[in-house]
Amino acid sequence: MTTTADEPRSPLDIPDYRRFWLARFLSVFATTGMVVVLGYQLYDVARSQYGMSIGTAAFQLGLLGLAQFLPVLLLTPLAGLIADRHDRRVVAGLAVAIDMVVALVLMLATMAGHLNLPLLFALGALHGTARVFIGPAMASIAPNVVPVRLMPRAVAINSMAWQTGSVGGPAIAGLLFAQVPALPYAISAVLLGLATISVFRIRPLPPPDENKRAHPLSQIVGGLSFVWHDRFLFGCVTLDLFAVLLGGATALLPVYARDILMIGGHPVGANGLGIMRAAPGAGAVLVALLLARRPIESHVGAKMLIAVAVFGAATIGFGLSRNYALSLFMLAALGAADMVSVFIRNTLVQLHTPDAVRGRVSAISGLAISASNELGEMQSGVAAALLGATGAVVFGGVGAIVITALWAAWFPELRLVRTFADKTLHQKEAT
Repeated sequence: MTTTADEPRSPLDIPDYRRFWLARFLSVFATTGMVVVLGYQLYDVARSQYGMSIGTAAFQLGLLGLAQFLPVLLLTPLAGLIADRHDRRVVAGLAVAIDMVVALVLMLATMAGHLNLPLLFALGALHGTARVFIGPAMASIAPNVVPVRLMPRAVAINSMAWQTGSVGGPAIAGLLFAQVPALPYAISAVLLGLATISVFRIRPLPPPDENKRAHPLSQIVGGLSFVWHDRFLFGCVTLDLFAVLLGGATALLPVYARDILMIGGHPVGANGLGIMRAAPGAGAVLVALLLARRPIESHVGAKMLIAVAVFGAATIGFGLSRNYALSLFMLAALGAADMVSVFIRNTLVQLHTPDAVRGRVSAISGLAISASNELGEMQSGVAAALLGATGAVVFGGVGAIVITALWAAWFPELRLVRTFADKTLHQKEAT
């Protein structure tokens, strides 16, 4: 397809997309660093102040994941509805501002030495509340400001914002925390303030007229029904839900950093935790750079399923490793595989979904992602208490591979998709 001189050749040629990308990068950089430090502090407080064993303290990390997930579970239908009925940039901007408040409170509590488990759980829950509104609103902005023909590249560049922030945020937060514990939270608060400003500088995005006229309850039911009756969307959403639910190892990284992985006979500690948490993002960034220049164009469904299986295999490798360098490599490998899966899945879902229901579909997809992450953390904590950290991680990686095989058989729609254009045509028919 040819373009005229006035048409953008890249999503980055569009000013509103650049503002969106900057806000996404800053917010991810800030919150991933903040959450990593929060998890380490919670584990350390459980061990030092409450005298918990390794297994019991690891279980507290699982409870933190549950605390972050419960608001997502309860508020997802409302968040998707609001994203479809109101200006999406306003919804996203206000939610990012709530995360800024979380960072400020954590900074003050750390400076004052008033950390305890109830406070950390409460702030984790408030972060989960903010994120449930950020997700569908932010995910729906890019398709509103980027032409359909540029969406695959936009998804890859979006993922670069996410993954670059995921690399830099945890690594820098871990290093800063080792020097001045409150400093990572102070920096997160500043970055989240800048992200809020950047979102509000995007042009107004009024919702479709039909969304203003429809009854809210019927819209919520309609969004759920749309996903439930569309086998392709349902397969995409549930694949991510169950594969990452079982295969996620990040919740147990504080255990590996404090009590398992050693350098010179000493635990890798907070510095090692930050680098480990950044390693999946590093692998993902490398893949995102490649995809932004040359997106995957053929056999996209089969490649998505293969990527999820590789994610599970790398998770097993990390769980069994006792060499710090090898562990970092396995984390980078699982991040690279996850990036391929996320790129394909997000592009297909965006092109497959009409704009009138995009906020609600994004909310449901966000619920699946949060369930896979936060409930995955809960599952990891429970499994660690029963099987040990290594057993929990290996069990999860095997589970991710099994889920991939089952979904390839149960949802042939996924493995038979050849190009993104197939789903673009489907969207046009749906609208």
